[in-house]
Amino acid sequence: MTGLDLKIAELADTQFGVISHAQFRTLGGGRGQIRGRTERGLLVPIGPRAYRIGGAPVTWRMRLFAGLLTFGDEALVSHHAAAALHRFDGFHEGPTEFTIPATRRASTSFATVHTTRRRSPLDRTTIEEAFACTAASRTIIDLAATLVSATMLANAIDSAVRDGLSSPAYLRRRLTALRGPGVHGVRRLDELLIDSGGHSFLERRFLRLMREAGLPRPLCQVIHRRRARTFARVDFEFAPLPLVVEVSGRRRHVSEVDRGRDAQRRNELQADGFVVIEFLTADVIDGPDAVVASVRGHIARVTAKTNA
Repeated sequence: MTGLDLKIAELADTQFGVISHAQFRTLGGGRGQIRGRTERGLLVPIGPRAYRIGGAPVTWRMRLFAGLLTFGDEALVSHHAAAALHRFDGFHEGPTEFTIPATRRASTSFATVHTTRRRSPLDRTTIEEAFACTAASRTIIDLAATLVSATMLANAIDSAVRDGLSSPAYLRRRLTALRGPGVHGVRRLDELLIDSGGHSFLERRFLRLMREAGLPRPLCQVIHRRRARTFARVDFEFAPLPLVVEVSGRRRHVSEVDRGRDAQRRNELQADGFVVIEFLTADVIDGPDAVVASVRGHIARVTAKTNA
């Protein structure tokens, strides 16, 4: 192995096994040396002007990094690929999608490349200390302009909120800043944000039931503390009423330890004067009228007791 080959291997080892044409030249390699190494299989083209080390397995992250090397410093992993990097529910590794400034052009079968005229530093983040990527909120806004289903788009919103990557209020601010000619999917996103704020499809469905029934919108994911100790995070709280609602698809399948923790949590909330009611998946999905009636009745009773 020559000194140049050693430098190539060391750099590629930090870049998922890939190196760009420009980096090869920076390391001291010439055009003929690239040609010779590709002919011998020491370097294998992967995307335009990027190479993988011969024998290195082709992975999704390798292809993403090769794309970033190819399209330059202003390129960002975006859309479905960004959603997978952000670990949004239902989005899987595989797509190679990038967004570049509209002032540049990139024609390649290696990846799907989008262009944009609207981007700010707020729309950029770095994932895994390696991938320049659209921030979670911008990823959601970009997805809204594609053919992604409403369910998948809702999953993206709820995942970002659950993982602390965005919030409904912040999404609305970014949407306001970006909306305008050429920004598609705004109406779809506006509609889905109405019932956002929960951490799952079940919580989203519950918020929708409350809205359609004309009931107050509860606060979502409220943390309760006592003497600087967090003892509960509740799905919904109908503040200022001391009424808590939990929705869960797991209550019938939790362990004895989990049941004990739930009981302690409920006892502490009740000790603080809260009424706590729970609904399972079947209740929210298959018995929405009963759920609405139950919540309406509890709101009336708690209100009467509070005002007495």
